[in-house]
Amino acid sequence: MKRLLAALAFVVLFLAAPFPAAAEEIISSYHSVIDVDRDGTLTVTETITANVEGNQIRRGIYRDFPLTFVDPDGRRVQVDFNLVSVERDGEQEEYRTESVNGGIRIYTGNADVFLPRGEHIFQITYETGRQIRFFDDHDELYWNVTGTEWAFPIEEATATVTLPDGVVAQALDVFTGGYGATGKDARAVEEGGEIFFATTRRLRPQEGLTIAIKLPKGSIDRPSASQQNIWWLRDHLALVIAGVGFVVVSLYYGRAWVRVGRDPARGVMVPRWDPPDGISPALVNYIDSKGFSGEGWTALSAAVLNLAVKGYVVLDDLKNAIIVSATGKSGGEKLPTGEAALMKAVDAAGGTLKIDRANGKAVAAAGSSFRSAMEREHRGKYYRANTGYIIGGVALTIVALAALFIFGGLSEATIPFIIVPVFAGVFVSGFAVSIGKSLRRGSSLVRRILSIVVLAFIGFVLIAVFSSILAVVIFSATEADDLPLFFAIGGIVLANGLFYYLMGAPTPLGTQMMDGIDGLRQYMTLAEQDRLNMQGAPEMSPRHFETLLPYAVALGIEKPWTETFDRWLLAAAGGAAAAAYQPSWYHGDSFGPGSFSDTIGGFAGSMADTMTSSLPPPPKSSSSGFSSGGGFSGGGGGGGGGGGW
Repeated sequence: MKRLLAALAFVVLFLAAPFPAAAEEIISSYHSVIDVDRDGTLTVTETITANVEGNQIRRGIYRDFPLTFVDPDGRRVQVDFNLVSVERDGEQEEYRTESVNGGIRIYTGNADVFLPRGEHIFQITYETGRQIRFFDDHDELYWNVTGTEWAFPIEEATATVTLPDGVVAQALDVFTGGYGATGKDARAVEEGGEIFFATTRRLRPQEGLTIAIKLPKGSIDRPSASQQNIWWLRDHLALVIAGVGFVVVSLYYGRAWVRVGRDPARGVMVPRWDPPDGISPALVNYIDSKGFSGEGWTALSAAVLNLAVKGYVVLDDLKNAIIVSATGKSGGEKLPTGEAALMKAVDAAGGTLKIDRANGKAVAAAGSSFRSAMEREHRGKYYRANTGYIIGGVALTIVALAALFIFGGLSEATIPFIIVPVFAGVFVSGFAVSIGKSLRRGSSLVRRILSIVVLAFIGFVLIAVFSSILAVVIFSATEADDLPLFFAIGGIVLANGLFYYLMGAPTPLGTQMMDGIDGLRQYMTLAEQDRLNMQGAPEMSPRHFETLLPYAVALGIEKPWTETFDRWLLAAAGGAAAAAYQPSWYHGDSFGPGSFSDTIGGFAGSMADTMTSSLPPPPKSSSSGFSSGGGFSGGGGGGGGGGGW
């Protein structure tokens, strides 16, 4: 019985005994000593006493310190920072630093050394400047003592501030809690030349202590004009780099354009009813477009039509496909390079080349052979793209943007929105160039260039302003000071896009040919009465119309040319000619009176579209991630986190 009672007593005592609580990783004390110098430099020593349990704190702690702050005018500016020393438990401690968004992260400890459990005292000393705020009636130290992003609770946070000799604070204030909170759970005491602040409650994770000291005006020396200029340059370094880059790139392109990009002086353009030097329709398109337009399919369409008009091929079935069949015609005539390449493609297809989607590979091969043959014979003869100068401008652009990202100090919030001005520059330059190309061909070079530049500027301003406001107001990811930066970046991209188009220039021979081509274009688009009044101009006839039809296709004016012929057919012999006319190079439905322009004109205009639609689709790009959906847990790239390490 005694043994039973003793056992019960032991159990009761065991159950009643308190169990040791699981140790918590906390900051038991966070004390900051802040010495304020007369020139505004702060020397800060932070003594952080933390309990280490090997959970989040294993090798040491890290301290994030912001390198920017918002000045009294609401602008985000950069501050001076110099790390003096890092200690642990009274001894010098290894450390490393790295950049974080808008600041610096200081890691205490070594990756290969784990801390013993228990309480450790970390001490970080640094100097920082440009932290004093200057107002019209007072100076102010507004200081976030602990920061509000600690992962651990802080049992007690204190701060001791030493002011310059003879300076007495006019007012003190404290704030506690999370970011934006206005709690007053702290006390402030001024004794002699020191001011002591201390929290009156435990701070939870992501809560901190902020102090404010109002000083008499003139307590701290205001920065000199030269110092303010240095600060301004540092605050706006990204804008300066982008602005200088824009000026350099623009000056480079401008000088290069004056040297090699200006078109030679044009001659007197007079209407003419034959191509200059008897060049082929495909070459007319090549010269007029300064290279192939529509990826060469317009020139190829004109070449096919010219072969048909000359009797080398016939065309069938213009509704569902285009069937090009060789007629077997032979003779001493040497075909132009592009047309000879097309005849080889027709012969290789057994004498009949069908242009539809089912035969897309053969069509693509024929187009490639046609373009290659034309480029080999004519590249650089009529037009120089001056690609080397464009490459130089792109290289300068890459250097400017690289310097911006490396030395500009862009914040992580700003970097993603750089795509906005880049997109605006690309879009507006493309828009302006397209409008410039569509301007009347007879316009002077100065007028075309001025139109392009004005349209580009107006469009870029509108898009950049709208996009930047969208970024600032809706997403709140950038600041108003970023707008000039965005304009400069967009301007660099815009200059590249515009001069990519403007840098090319025709050769003297090309200029001469372009004068003749403009005359041919004017002739085919003149009103009927004006055409008849031209001295020596041939009368309209089926032969004359068919001879110039491929050139109309090459210049994109087949519709007015066929309408002119349609009117002539209806008027000739009371419409009898219209009822009897049927092109020998086309096998298909007969044409009714007044329908020729719709059938042939529509066919000629849509031939390039038919060829393009017949091409095989490009191969689909594959995504990574070892799955059909493209992967993901968190997607590509790195993620963020924080705490002890």
